[in-house]
Amino acid sequence: MQYNRLAEYGVIGDGNTVALVGRDGSIDWCPLPHVESPSVFAALLDADRGGHFAVRPTGSFDSVQRYRDRTNVLETTFRAASGEATVTDFMPVAEATESDDPPPAVYRRLECADGPLELEIRFEPRFDYAREIPEVESTGDGVVATGDSGRAVLSSDLPIEPSAGGHAASATVRLEADERCWLVLGYGEGVPLAPAAHRETLQRTVDYWREWSHDCNGTDCPVGDQWHDLAVRSSLVLKLLIHRQSGAVCAAPTTSLPEDLGGVRNWDYRYNWIRDAAFTVRALAELGHLAEAQSYFQLCLDHCREHDPAAVPPVYGLHGSSDFEERVLDHLEGYRGSAPVRVGNAARNQHQLDVYGELILAIYEAIRYGEAVTPNDWEVMRDLIDYVCASWDEPDAGIWEVRSDPEQFVYSKVMCWTALDRGIKLAEAADGIDAPLERWRTCRADVRAAILKRGVSDRANSFVRTFGDEDTLDSANLLVPVVGFLPPDDDRVQGTIDATIDRLATDDGLVRRYEGDDGLSGTDSPFVVTSLWLVTALALAGRTDEATARFEAILEYASPLGLLAEAVDPETGDQRGNYPQAYSHIGLINGALSLADTAGSSAPSPDTPAPLGRDESLTALDSSAEIIRRPTDTE
Repeated sequence: MQYNRLAEYGVIGDGNTVALVGRDGSIDWCPLPHVESPSVFAALLDADRGGHFAVRPTGSFDSVQRYRDRTNVLETTFRAASGEATVTDFMPVAEATESDDPPPAVYRRLECADGPLELEIRFEPRFDYAREIPEVESTGDGVVATGDSGRAVLSSDLPIEPSAGGHAASATVRLEADERCWLVLGYGEGVPLAPAAHRETLQRTVDYWREWSHDCNGTDCPVGDQWHDLAVRSSLVLKLLIHRQSGAVCAAPTTSLPEDLGGVRNWDYRYNWIRDAAFTVRALAELGHLAEAQSYFQLCLDHCREHDPAAVPPVYGLHGSSDFEERVLDHLEGYRGSAPVRVGNAARNQHQLDVYGELILAIYEAIRYGEAVTPNDWEVMRDLIDYVCASWDEPDAGIWEVRSDPEQFVYSKVMCWTALDRGIKLAEAADGIDAPLERWRTCRADVRAAILKRGVSDRANSFVRTFGDEDTLDSANLLVPVVGFLPPDDDRVQGTIDATIDRLATDDGLVRRYEGDDGLSGTDSPFVVTSLWLVTALALAGRTDEATARFEAILEYASPLGLLAEAVDPETGDQRGNYPQAYSHIGLINGALSLADTAGSSAPSPDTPAPLGRDESLTALDSSAEIIRRPTDTE
């Protein structure tokens, strides 16, 4: 087998897990029953050994993929000399079933538009990251794969039979025009074959996604017309990555897809990073997904409550645990030979000061969108801000989670300032809450003075990566105006933008993360989200034409389905890193919002908060807003 380009995959999911479906009709990645569970299909990480579930014509063919409008229902259409057929892939969400918590299932409907067309089906599950080869046996309407660590049941109205050796199943079928059939994979328990019921499940799934997805109905839209569809697709990707029970957003549904081919920068991203929080809240809330924004707000409060301030992990499992030790799976060769394949993530043990600012900023943003905290919540937040006061000058691993020695990263200090700033603003705006405002104000001034003295280089005319460094750049400093540390027109902000363009950016709009050592060999490809941060910084600075040109250049790297990975190979234009990447899609939405706001394409109502980081949004919360929610006698 060969490896597909990442842009040749679509993604489906149900709020518990996801599957990556290739344009060649093969499901090459699917962890079950949850996205952080071991894989059942992992050909994405080892084409020969990982396991897959393929449906494709037996002869040569062309194919194209598309999503049904405003849904996560994927259609792959095959065109061959003798005919044409479409595979419709989806995973039903709970709202499309009769169960509050249905077992995970993948539905694949085959429909022949022009025939006859001969198709081959290959079902080759490999449990526990392909460490276990299950036994495959016939059932009344399909096959069942059984192993020590799992059970997968494939039901079909096609003649699926176990292959020789009993470790896979296959079929070759000839479909006539207008003929339809089903393949339904259930994990743990099977889904009884019932074509009429499956059609209804498909329609309810389509209806669910269309009801959920953003639709401005011809009224003013916060992202305007130009990038509306891409922003909607990005929000649908985010929804696939939001765990339906906890509200946690996994950074990506895959593990160990390399930042550069053959390199060692291969990480497991199937977890929730706190630093995504503030920008996630804004992206969801601006597109009208207030329930998801509220859920994420509550998750941030939970993170504050559950740990001593000094021990807040930067990354969590989707069910709240931080117990996922990083380890290497030596038996898998990795995507295109890029080993090691890792599961778990050692970043859970790192000290990252920036996450405190991102937690408080996320809560602050959610309050601007109408949420409120309880007095008990405020006590926990106060302790967190007090910890920032005591610890802001410590070295840490930083936003990029370096595996070299901790350093005094400038961006971490900016986010410590942000935690203090938003805590002060909340305390000033709320009545009758306890906060050591004078101490916080003094510390905020001290942090600001240290950043401006030690984090800005006259020689580089830019914010730099670490305190005292005169030359080394970090693209995270593009967020200085976004969080309101300095106004966008400040000379130091403009200098940082220009230095980033000169030294970290490619001519095609891509931006590398940073210069300098990080404790790892090799180099990484430019990141999509840092490229989009440059767009936002340019837009806030009033350099709209530059921002628009770079935004449009970045969008050229999206897959035909509008999906974005973590990074882009600047030489080939191929997507790199885990796919699809939540942070990239959050960046796309917020970049579009910034451009639309700058262009005045939508006039916000007086009740609509200004975009994240705008000066007017930082000075005061609405004095009538409920910031502290006092429990009632019945609570």
